[in-house]
Amino acid sequence: MDMHFSNAERAEVLVQALPYIKRYRGKTVVVKYGGNAMIDEALKQQVMEDIVLLRLIGVKIVLVHGGGPEISDLMDKLGKKPVFVDGLRVTDKETVEIVQMVLAGKINKTLVNLIEAKGGRAVGLSGIDGRMIEATMKDERLGYVGEITKVRIQPIVDLLEKDYIPVISTVGCDKEGNTYNINGDTAAAYLAGALAAERLILMTDIAGILWHRNDSSTLIPEITLAEAKNLFDEGVISGGMIPKVDCCVQALQQGVNNAVIMDGRIHHSILMELLTNEGAGTLIKKE
Repeated sequence: MDMHFSNAERAEVLVQALPYIKRYRGKTVVVKYGGNAMIDEALKQQVMEDIVLLRLIGVKIVLVHGGGPEISDLMDKLGKKPVFVDGLRVTDKETVEIVQMVLAGKINKTLVNLIEAKGGRAVGLSGIDGRMIEATMKDERLGYVGEITKVRIQPIVDLLEKDYIPVISTVGCDKEGNTYNINGDTAAAYLAGALAAERLILMTDIAGILWHRNDSSTLIPEITLAEAKNLFDEGVISGGMIPKVDCCVQALQQGVNNAVIMDGRIHHSILMELLTNEGAGTLIKKE
């Protein structure tokens, strides 16, 4: 790809982005970040650049992150074998401490540091801070895997008002002070709903919703809630895509304007999604 743009072309690109900048200025966008976009170092740098750029043009960006692979890595190093029930990771007391260490510690602060290095201002919080994500035990067989009972967005609102980018790790707590591992997509959907966000963006390792599962040329660019239900019934939305679309549906029902499931492996996919008419991935809207 030829990257030598003339100054006139650069100016044209900025002018083309103007209506989108106007549209999102002052609006809240929640980005759930994880998967390959988090493991690949070059991609990680670009995602942080995108987030800083959006903040600078006035978008209120909230970054919610996961970190499954890093949790598994540390458990390996500590000689702790993962146990799964119906495909879900069992989280005992020791495991939830590892989860907290990796998510709220290492990953959260690494992302805050990166954003600051790119010229942004970020503050990292976990769902325990300000009791932002309150949870209860989802299923006793799974241990400390949390089901969200309440979200408190005041800490996020305060940071956004002061022009910070909040970086949220999805660890929750209950009234007794127990810690829970919370699904990152679900947490992002709940927080986006409570914030009445303009858009929820779920970054994944696939192009979006596909008519034919392994053929990215069959991407469905946008669907309504009603069409999503039909695609569930027809089995087009299957496997790992089911919980992702469920989260988007939940977010829309809770007051988010629209949601996007998008390919985090594509460079600058967030900017393409928000600032061009092409978009990236599948947009889910109310009607």
